[in-house]
Amino acid sequence: MKRETKDRAAFNRRTLLIGTAQFGIFGAIAGRLYNLQVAKHGKYALLAEQNSISERLEAPLRGVITDRFGTVLAGNQQHWRALFMQGLAPDPQVVLDNFYRLVPLSDAEKARIATELAHRPGYIPVLLKDYLDWPDMAALEVNTPDLPGVVVEAGASRFYPFGPGLAHAVGYVARPNAREVAADPVLCLPGIRVGRTGVESWQDAALRGVPGFVQTETNVHGQVVRQLARDPGTPGQTVALALDAGLQALAVQRLGALTGAAVMLDATTGEILALASSPSFDPSLFDKGVPSAIWDSWISDIKDPLQDKVIAGLFAPGSTFKPTVALAAMKAGTLTPETILTCPGFFKLGDHVFWCDNHTAHGSITVTTALQVSCDVFFYQVALGVGIDPIARMATRLGLGTDLGVDLPDSEPGLVPTLDWARRHGILWVEGSTVVQGIGQGYTELTPLALATMIARVATGSAVGPHITRRIGGVLQTGGNPGDWPALDVDAGHLAVVRQGLFEVVNTPAGTAYGARLIMPNVQMAGKTGTAQVHNNTAAEKQQGFNDLTMAWAQRPNALFVAYAPYDNPRYAVAVVVEHGDYGGLSAAPIAHDMMVYALTHDPAGRDVPLGATPQATPEATPS
Repeated sequence: MKRETKDRAAFNRRTLLIGTAQFGIFGAIAGRLYNLQVAKHGKYALLAEQNSISERLEAPLRGVITDRFGTVLAGNQQHWRALFMQGLAPDPQVVLDNFYRLVPLSDAEKARIATELAHRPGYIPVLLKDYLDWPDMAALEVNTPDLPGVVVEAGASRFYPFGPGLAHAVGYVARPNAREVAADPVLCLPGIRVGRTGVESWQDAALRGVPGFVQTETNVHGQVVRQLARDPGTPGQTVALALDAGLQALAVQRLGALTGAAVMLDATTGEILALASSPSFDPSLFDKGVPSAIWDSWISDIKDPLQDKVIAGLFAPGSTFKPTVALAAMKAGTLTPETILTCPGFFKLGDHVFWCDNHTAHGSITVTTALQVSCDVFFYQVALGVGIDPIARMATRLGLGTDLGVDLPDSEPGLVPTLDWARRHGILWVEGSTVVQGIGQGYTELTPLALATMIARVATGSAVGPHITRRIGGVLQTGGNPGDWPALDVDAGHLAVVRQGLFEVVNTPAGTAYGARLIMPNVQMAGKTGTAQVHNNTAAEKQQGFNDLTMAWAQRPNALFVAYAPYDNPRYAVAVVVEHGDYGGLSAAPIAHDMMVYALTHDPAGRDVPLGATPQATPEATPS
């Protein structure tokens, strides 16, 4: 009994000790749980959220480019792409190897990805593959567990509904280069494109927009579980051009397989209603990258499809320059409306003979008739009488040989020579040099846009300047109204004399563009033809009865035509150049005629897209 009592006492002590220890342990656990779940709940909840939530920047949707009526000229279409957030991958290289087995990439693409991963901050994803097709997407979906940090999402690529027909005016976009990314790290976002030519380049800042972000929840394996939030950023602004897509399509169709350019302006505002350069190219290829074979064919083509001939093509203006010479001489007082000069079919200066076109003898004529029949001998004499510097000064007033400030990149000012220019270039200027400038030959080189500006200024008496952008984000740009331009510093009486000559060019049987007259009630067009030689005919060729039409294409003269209408209330101005098209009245004038008829019957300058109108949507693309 005594022993049982002692054993019971020992058991009670052990029980008490064990119970006390258990109570202490569970109390400590409870206290720790309370500390974690209650006292420090906010702290650890935040840490848990930070561990499972990731954010990345997202490229904004590029702004849409439309014509003046809201027709989309450059829009966006959807495609699929694979991105990589290396911070979500336990071993990025293993993930990349798994991706390459599923979606094979070239060594160059793998090198690009490696470079971007080494230099890119974690909040900016790296593009693995653009333009995924369905097999690629299916393979990635099935193997998601092996691809932590890989995200498949919808992207946007540039879409040009009119293709080559508006490639020069609208331009194209391409991926930023290393220099651009270094200057602005946001440009390394997948999907960001930079305008390279045309309006895409000139208005790039307005079109680019502001990046957004995507917030996603990921599991412990780096796989995206769900999207928590998304801010698409601020899309680029809509840029509405002054172009009329219908008129543009007609200009492209009329140029067809010819090499050259056609441009039409609103003569009162300077707005560019059509800008066509032929041949052209497919601008959509630059978004993905132009295949080397196609690029080589472009740059080796003597017709230069990549050049915008309207703003950068330099051509001798030929007889389209004669109105400028006439105005310069009248301003200098060396020519009056009543001055009569004689054309025997040639003009002799020293021992050199300058011939009139086709050796035609026009007899004794005034400046009006000289413009009508395009008499070279008359203007040889006028140019020699006034001198090259006054001609150049008048040319500048009319927008020739000077920077027009057009809102397009890579435009050329052209050249109208002066004595100072000749001295600076080591050129000995002689009287014969001035003589040939009188008919737009020699050193004078001008763009079709400059010629259109010249004829618009002659027509209206206003110093209009060409521009292609009408609205940005709904805001009308300067130059959209006739009153935005000052009066031209040219005598109104002199302009009237030249206009009469231009009227007779088109509307009288003796005029060089009579075949292009408008067959419309109460509407006449005034204009001037031009034929500019690119081949210096030798004496032997002349003795053998030289004929331009028998020469190789590249040696034939360029054909030009400038015009405006209506004659008594100018609204539209047009310039057309057909390279090696022989005679302006035969090849260039008919194109201008058709463009003018379209403009007069559709009146794009008199209509506009309503403010706040929604641009026509472009279709979404599905992977194929």
